[in-house]
Amino acid sequence: MSLFISFEGVEGSGKSTQINLLQQYFNSKNKEVTITKEPGGTSLGIELRKILLDSRYQFHSQYTEILFFTADRLEHIAQVIKPSLTQNKIVICDRFIDSTVAYQEGGRQISGHIIDSLLTLVDIKPDITFLLDIDTEKGLLRARKRVAVGEALEESEFDRFEHEQLQFHHRIRNRYLKLAKEESDRIKVISITDQTPEIIFQEILTYFPKDLRS
Repeated sequence: MSLFISFEGVEGSGKSTQINLLQQYFNSKNKEVTITKEPGGTSLGIELRKILLDSRYQFHSQYTEILFFTADRLEHIAQVIKPSLTQNKIVICDRFIDSTVAYQEGGRQISGHIIDSLLTLVDIKPDITFLLDIDTEKGLLRARKRVAVGEALEESEFDRFEHEQLQFHHRIRNRYLKLAKEESDRIKVISITDQTPEIIFQEILTYFPKDLRS
């Protein structure tokens, strides 16, 4: 049985940890799993990721960033996501369409009409999305601590956003939470504040059908 799962959240929300736990869980159940991410899930995506997440690249048009993300996603769907689902694999993706809405409409304040227009090119949605929610300041502090000890974040992933004002990150979180209300059937909000990774993971498991938990 194929299943498309995505994880979303602000900086420092612990997506990588939960993705790894879920992969290990499904592997223990003899389920075939594809782990992927945006940006960077394809060879083209790896090159785009270097540009998108490196603060040394300065975009002079407000639309350059979102167009790079869109190009990455379309190749990602065609090369990785759809083929894996066709093979009845479980696909677990670190960020997908909701990141575009939260970061570009919420954070960058790009018109929702433009974003909706670009998203019409995307002909697939996750079956379930886990939004790992944490207070913005706490999330940024967690992310900075990981960078300081050389963990979790790859390349210049945090650099692209760490120079933004705190209000930028507040807008992202608020847009995520609004999205969760708009699509409550798909997006499940998991509060990670003062919770251990194990407790968070057990809550995540409750959203899967019994045949995937047995």
